[in-house]
Amino acid sequence: MVADPPFWKVKSLASMSRDEWESLCDGCGRCCLHKLRFDETGDLAYTNVACRLLDLGTSKCGDYANRRTKVPDCISLTPTVLDQIDWLPPSCAYRRLAEGRDLAWWHPLVSGDPNTVHTAGVSVSGRAIDEREAGPLEHHIVDWPGKAPRSARRAATGRIRKTE
Repeated sequence: MVADPPFWKVKSLASMSRDEWESLCDGCGRCCLHKLRFDETGDLAYTNVACRLLDLGTSKCGDYANRRTKVPDCISLTPTVLDQIDWLPPSCAYRRLAEGRDLAWWHPLVSGDPNTVHTAGVSVSGRAIDEREAGPLEHHIVDWPGKAPRSARRAATGRIRKTE
């Protein structure tokens, strides 16, 4: 018996159920890092400073249900606003699917393990700091959140190894 293809391969982002849409989030936390936009050029700069609600150990929002109340400028990502956002990281499932790419091997829907986003080095865990401790954002500009992760690769044995 042939299994049906996974929903993200057959449905458009706009036609997904709320649960399907929410399951696309890999839990990396990169979108929860503060970004700066320079007025003069319009250029975008990423920082390693996380929203105060982000749990820096798990890379998950500490109060997802109430995040918009507690952090009014938090973006509710929907298919409607997706094409208006230019700051999603290249590893983001929403961005990948919108660009016609598949989910990465470390995505929990592919791997079956919510921890592969961490073991692959994609999440902000261990790389971000809390906004309450950061000071000026300009002092924390980094490029890694906006780049495709130099993530772990599968070794021939199927184990995960970090590449440098």
